[in-house]
Amino acid sequence: MSELINDPAIRTLRSALNGLSLRQRAIADNVANISTPGYKAVRVSFEGALQRQLQKGGATRLARTSAGHLDPEADDVGISVKRDQSQSMRLDGNNVDVDWEMARLAETVINYNTVSELVSIKLAILKNIVNGR
Repeated sequence: MSELINDPAIRTLRSALNGLSLRQRAIADNVANISTPGYKAVRVSFEGALQRQLQKGGATRLARTSAGHLDPEADDVGISVKRDQSQSMRLDGNNVDVDWEMARLAETVINYNTVSELVSIKLAILKNIVNGR
């Protein structure tokens, strides 16, 4: 039963949701600090690592051979959170562009909703398997 819940598709979707959720929080922090002098925007990226995870297709599985080992299924895909150190056009050194942030937020919300819908579909399929339909 745990193999149904921890299959590669569910793990990949979970990683995508975690990355998108973190990106939403970073964008909210950036917008909240729009008037903070010297604030540098935070950027979240995970798509490259997620793509590599998808290309592997789950063919290689790690084994937990000791209770002291980390659970290989618990690790998220490599999510990178970095400060954008680019120069600012503003005199106060703040490099947050509210228009760019709002566009990125809209894209992130669309992606999050799409991935959430995929999770719902996958879980409905698993429910039908368990119920024998």
